[in-house]
Amino acid sequence: MSSNLRTNVPKGEKMKISSEIFQVGGDSYTSPEDAAVYLVNIEGHAALIDSGCGNQRQKLLDNIQACNVALENIEYLLLTHCHFDHTGGAQFLKEKLGCQVVAHKLDAGYLESGDNSVTAAKWYSASIEPVVVDRKLEAMEEIVDLGDRKITAIHIPGHSPGSVAYFMESDGQKVLFGQDVHGPLHPSLKSVRKDYIKSLKKLVSLEIDILCEGHYGIVRGKENIREFVRSFL
Repeated sequence: MSSNLRTNVPKGEKMKISSEIFQVGGDSYTSPEDAAVYLVNIEGHAALIDSGCGNQRQKLLDNIQACNVALENIEYLLLTHCHFDHTGGAQFLKEKLGCQVVAHKLDAGYLESGDNSVTAAKWYSASIEPVVVDRKLEAMEEIVDLGDRKITAIHIPGHSPGSVAYFMESDGQKVLFGQDVHGPLHPSLKSVRKDYIKSLKKLVSLEIDILCEGHYGIVRGKENIREFVRSFL
């Protein structure tokens, strides 16, 4: 959980990262096994970054609505990579919200086939529900339009073949959803160390103001983010 979250304020305010970005899932928000789930809301056009494992579905939906975002306004589920703690709830959200699922093509096949090994569902003694990926990212960088705002999907392979970070600006700050910057690397996940190192160096070069990570929460400030990412090099 982010260290800057305040107490004795409305639930939606506790989740706020910027005026347009909220954390709605992960650990104390939904379930301990969930990676972080982030919500972006641009004047009624909304997207989720990752889905968690899907074991606390109603709690996740309640958290979204606590941020004054209508469920029907969620247009995209932007997946950072195929691993179960980030994607186990993807099929449910696709059906419930009618949103488009976006993922890199190098991870999409494992999601669509329900591969329990490469998605690490076996690590959780679970089975992943297959989900159709509506948009398969292919380039090193691609744009997703959300309302009048552009979100840039950046391919950062290494942790998984199709790992993606999503970049946007909010409240005049550069924000990166860089889930699982910390790894881990494992043969069953098809991790590649040299790609991972190259991707971390790419993230350092972006000069980000706010990093929204999958398990370490929110890191603020360019130098703090550089130190955080470099600690895994």
